[in-house]
Amino acid sequence: MTAQTFVVAPDNGQRWDALALGEVMLRFDPGEGRIRSARQFTVWEGGGEYNVARGLCSTFEHRTGVLTALPRNELGLLAQQLIQAGGVDASQILWRDYDGIGRNTRMGLNFTERGFGARAPLGISDRAYSAASQLQPEVFDWDALFGQHGVRWLHTGGIFAALSEHSAATAIAAVRAARRHGVAVSYDLNYRASLWNSHPDPEAARHTNCAIAAECDLLIGDEYSFAACLGMDLSDLGRRHTPMDVGPAEAAAVRAMTQFPALQAVAFTLRDAANAARHGWAGALRTRSQLYVSAAREVDLLDRVGGGDAFVAGVVHALLGGKGEQAAVDLGAAHGALAMSTPGDCAVTSLAEVEAVARGDGAAARR
Repeated sequence: MTAQTFVVAPDNGQRWDALALGEVMLRFDPGEGRIRSARQFTVWEGGGEYNVARGLCSTFEHRTGVLTALPRNELGLLAQQLIQAGGVDASQILWRDYDGIGRNTRMGLNFTERGFGARAPLGISDRAYSAASQLQPEVFDWDALFGQHGVRWLHTGGIFAALSEHSAATAIAAVRAARRHGVAVSYDLNYRASLWNSHPDPEAARHTNCAIAAECDLLIGDEYSFAACLGMDLSDLGRRHTPMDVGPAEAAAVRAMTQFPALQAVAFTLRDAANAARHGWAGALRTRSQLYVSAAREVDLLDRVGGGDAFVAGVVHALLGGKGEQAAVDLGAAHGALAMSTPGDCAVTSLAEVEAVARGDGAAARR
């Protein structure tokens, strides 16, 4: 096993290896068709934060749970069953009474087209007033979760933090409590302008993201998200020569670690989305001492959604297991590639398949 410099609390019988704080939505997938002409949809569960816990559990066999809220109605029960089917612990879900029409609380919905060739993927969210967007800091007993029960890793993200002033405050409270208890924290900036623009404070994105980044061990983002979310002036770094050019993102990562002393590393993906059917794809991890980059590969896409979350799950899996930083980016990039080869937000794969892709094994039929 390769030694790693990233420090994670050892497994001392904690209840969970990882918890994810965020909104879980129902995704309505028209398959190969378009939303405007669909007559039926396949339903998946998903969410930028939850997908990481799902991948850690279903692919990498870690004990994971989700911190979220659902409406007490049939849609909430459907989401719960899908979460449980993926093996993620649903015991910490908070249930909110439903008034019959969704005025006070509701299930977040996401309609997503996969795209193909020149037609880009398209996502339409219907999530206002969702149960998760109304979560407030005091609804979870952080000291019980991180201290009494025990967790090795907490993951959350900028999509959840951007949902409302309440969710932003909840994310900040969670990461601060996790740090007090020695729990490793990862945060995916995952910038969505449409969400942050709804905040009354025009500086909400910078204030919230900087407060969370200050408590993080692993930050997921590149030079674009650092500028948009953290307000960093990166104009002197120049532009990428190609979409797969690692230079500006690495330089931004180094600068972020200077601004946020608690950070142990920054992770990001490299993607060349020339068309919706095939992407150039790689992963990178910058620690305070070294850059690690996976092999670049051409990936044929069946369903792009969730590739970045799967990358994060692979990185966290390797760091939890002390496998080393190079293994982290290799397994993360392989897991992301496989996630984009299957429908739904989460990869339908196994650790053996991920390791085979990371090794560069071919795609010959296995019988």
